[in-house]
Amino acid sequence: MTLDTKKNAFVKLGKFLCQFKEGNCIKDETVLGNDLFFEKFIDLIQLSQSHNGWYTPDQVFFSIQSWAEALTEENLDKWLSGYDLSKVAPKKVALILAGNIPLVGFHDFLSVLITGHDVLVKTSSNDQHLLPFLVNYLIAIESGFKNKITFVEGKMEGFDAVIATGSNNTARYFEYYFKEKPSIIRKNRNSVAVLNGNETKEELVALGEDIFRYFGLGCRNVSKLFVPKGYSFDSFFEAVFEYQDVIHYEKYANNYDYNKAVFLMSNFKLLDNGFLTIKEDSSYGSPISSVFYEYYDDLGTLESKLESENDQIQCLVSNNLVKNSIGFGTTQKPNLWDYADNVDTISFLSTI
Repeated sequence: MTLDTKKNAFVKLGKFLCQFKEGNCIKDETVLGNDLFFEKFIDLIQLSQSHNGWYTPDQVFFSIQSWAEALTEENLDKWLSGYDLSKVAPKKVALILAGNIPLVGFHDFLSVLITGHDVLVKTSSNDQHLLPFLVNYLIAIESGFKNKITFVEGKMEGFDAVIATGSNNTARYFEYYFKEKPSIIRKNRNSVAVLNGNETKEELVALGEDIFRYFGLGCRNVSKLFVPKGYSFDSFFEAVFEYQDVIHYEKYANNYDYNKAVFLMSNFKLLDNGFLTIKEDSSYGSPISSVFYEYYDDLGTLESKLESENDQIQCLVSNNLVKNSIGFGTTQKPNLWDYADNVDTISFLSTI
């Protein structure tokens, strides 16, 4: 398969995904494979919550639309323009995927195939249905993928390299188990926001999207705020009140009640608006329904701290207050060239 053939197939997949928007799934008669896949995909989206309670239809639709927007010819060309893939020797690459948010491993899957390798996929038990469905669609529109994609349930064998995502504990196991293979091993990371009190309401509402999208389960979700001493959270709470309906979702509400109770029993001081608790804490990883915060004295010192601890940080959000930060409301819409953990997956796959 040529690179153009593979790119064209993923562009067609993007056009297929474009049809599926929450409350507005409109069948486009020009899209290939719709007779076989359109209605079935709607059914799968509606069933996703029965497979994983956190995969509510609105969250799944959001993920689908994010990929629909990413998989365009323009984006694929821009992403791959800086690489020479003509000399890549095809290998077999194993993927061990997470399942915290819908299609979280799709970028790795895309990267392996677009660079010309074969892929062995071990899905998470929390996300076993969406990616296989999209694979079936890809094979239906481009049969050349059929012998390049294998899903594995048991032990993974016969691979040349591995990309594995897990917790810090499982990462240690991965590093030992795959020590003889070229690998990318991803660990826990969290995203942070830096505020100075001059943010507009619109920016703080957008920050709420970074916090509450996927119920805060993703590594790109903001779980920590850095604020200047004397900062008032009134404007923040007013802005994020827009997301109050999250408390009506039982799994989120249970986490809110439990984590709030644990904090209170430990005599921690909390700020609470009825669906989100805010706690002063030096850690980066806050539990679901909670955000940690930490005061800073000056931005220069904070910037040095963030640079020294960047191995714990996935996204840095601010209104251009610190280097390498992105805008509010953008964490869950990464571009194809925004690599997880800042590890260039295409460069890795080009040299194995």
